[in-house]
Amino acid sequence: MLPTSLYIPCAGYEIHVTEWGAADAPVVVAWHGLARTGRDMDALAEHLASRYRVICPDTLGRGLSQWSRAPAVEYTLAFYAKLAADLFEQLQIDSAHWIGTSMGGAIGTVCAAGLLQPQLKTRIRSLLLNDNAPELAEAALARIRGYAGAPPAFDTVQELEAFFRVVYKPYGWLSDTQWRLLTESSTRRLPDGRVTPHYDPAMVQQFTHHSNDYLIWDHYDALALPLLCLRGAESDLVLPEVTARMLTRGPGAKGLAQVVEVAGCGHAPALNVPEQFALVTDFLMQVESAEAGAA
Repeated sequence: MLPTSLYIPCAGYEIHVTEWGAADAPVVVAWHGLARTGRDMDALAEHLASRYRVICPDTLGRGLSQWSRAPAVEYTLAFYAKLAADLFEQLQIDSAHWIGTSMGGAIGTVCAAGLLQPQLKTRIRSLLLNDNAPELAEAALARIRGYAGAPPAFDTVQELEAFFRVVYKPYGWLSDTQWRLLTESSTRRLPDGRVTPHYDPAMVQQFTHHSNDYLIWDHYDALALPLLCLRGAESDLVLPEVTARMLTRGPGAKGLAQVVEVAGCGHAPALNVPEQFALVTDFLMQVESAEAGAA
């Protein structure tokens, strides 16, 4: 199955989206991580597409979406939530499950909490955080700031792929075909002919101008929906003591949160193998079964 490629006006920008599955199926929004693109969700989206309409955006400044004209104020969770709200409107999404890797999970958290975009609070049915939490380890954030703000350039795509294989080794197992797709779907060519990761380096200003943008316990505490956190067992970004607190606060205090550790991965599981597909689909089925029982 191949996705449909869409270009949607959101918050004054053109946002690229890949869409999988039938137009009338229940919706899953699958949002990628900080320096990545929506194509990272291809394997999961293809797996879900027989049952769901899966929406995979490229965030502002990533992939085929436009870059920000005001990076200091728009590369923020608040503006990403505005993009998401407009995306729901443009695509006529009344309700959706939300799956978010890293940054995508933080965007989902602030959207589902409704403190920034109140209209989304009742439209997000469930939240799956893929190696994301309302508090992230500072040492890992410093590491991310270091590489994300100064992306390297290479003469050849194969050299860039070799770089990605090292940097994203914590994703866990990817086939050679998946590594090539990851590379080709996140590569842009510079004016001098070299290749570099396909994102705006200015997006790192989220960290320099908004140092606590990912400290979002207030949003987490406002959640009242089923939540699953998949923590890479070797993650240096999401720490076990934080996921333990997640089970006592917000949806955790209401008995709505679960945490599962994913073996063989750090930050963040690629959501591309049967065992990880099963974690996602089992969670979605649990949510839908509970909804049906409450109806």
